[in-house]
Amino acid sequence: MEQDCLKAIESHRTMHVKFSDKAAVLLIEVDGNQESALDADMEIIAEVLDQQKAEDIFLAETSAQQTEIWDIRRSAGESVKAICPYKEEDTVVPRSNLPALVSGVHEICNRWGLRVICYGHAGDGNIHCNILKADLSDDKWEHELPSAIEQVFRLTVSLGGTISGEHGIGHVQRRYLPLAMTPDEIAVQKRVKQALDPHNVFNPGKALPE
Repeated sequence: MEQDCLKAIESHRTMHVKFSDKAAVLLIEVDGNQESALDADMEIIAEVLDQQKAEDIFLAETSAQQTEIWDIRRSAGESVKAICPYKEEDTVVPRSNLPALVSGVHEICNRWGLRVICYGHAGDGNIHCNILKADLSDDKWEHELPSAIEQVFRLTVSLGGTISGEHGIGHVQRRYLPLAMTPDEIAVQKRVKQALDPHNVFNPGKALPE
């Protein structure tokens, strides 16, 4: 979660959020059956964070502390939604390219005069880019936003990613599918759809471009 996301959570929940004065926060959870193995994992993680010059490390030592942290993360979506109308893009890239994706998304949005708040799932390279309408005119929001989103998706694909990590393509994203798939790949998808749904009754007009 980047700082703007943490600040949005603070505002929405009217409470202080730990580390909201930092540029971003990375939540890391270890899981397993043997305490010794978990301790070893945490030592390795701490060493990596130290090597990467993390400004601070907070260890949740109780279940209450764990619950508090994950409650903050789970409220990210509703907190951003409470600010104003927004458009959420579901980008995903190889984990090593996450920094380039987030910085690139901000550069693109700055060029278009858009405010964006990013948070997501670092473990699988999935970043939710929430573009806020704020004080933009309806005309700019309607007619210029798609071009900015296309640039975000072009960046994502150039970093080895694709245009949806977990939300799917649906109706809205299908116009951008050719950015991530070749015509031949889309044609195969259409043939599979036709074979399974010859009468086109399963979600017609969704996922695949015309």
